[in-house]
Amino acid sequence: MSEYVNGIGAVIPRSCDTPVEPLRRATHYSGEPGCTARARTFTEGFLAQLRHEWCVPVDARCAGEVMLVVSELVTNAERHSPGPYVLDLEGTDRHVTVTVYDSSATEPLRHPRDPARIGGHGLEIVDALAELTVERVPVGKRVRAVLAVRA
Repeated sequence: MSEYVNGIGAVIPRSCDTPVEPLRRATHYSGEPGCTARARTFTEGFLAQLRHEWCVPVDARCAGEVMLVVSELVTNAERHSPGPYVLDLEGTDRHVTVTVYDSSATEPLRHPRDPARIGGHGLEIVDALAELTVERVPVGKRVRAVLAVRA
């Protein structure tokens, strides 16, 4: 068993052989400018905690894919819903789930693949990287992307 000193100075014993509950963190945004950058910073902290406290071997490629998915989903919420919206991240040793709840009930458009089209490729990219689902919820919709963790 090893130890990890977290950001507030607490010593946390860790054992990579012990299964744990998923790491889950959520935050909310009102839709003001800069939300995507703040969501990326929040996600970086989440991934660091997943690596160090949960012993999940998130490599640079996987982390980059998670960051891209967060950027795309938060940007879509910022552009297409009046706000507010919630970013919910969940991680295990097998998957990272990125969920964005927003107040618009309108489902995002999924354009057919067209390399000549300018713009509108965000969900196409997310769909290529993750298992993507969209569901209506009582106050809008939930867009969820599940990415496999690769060491």
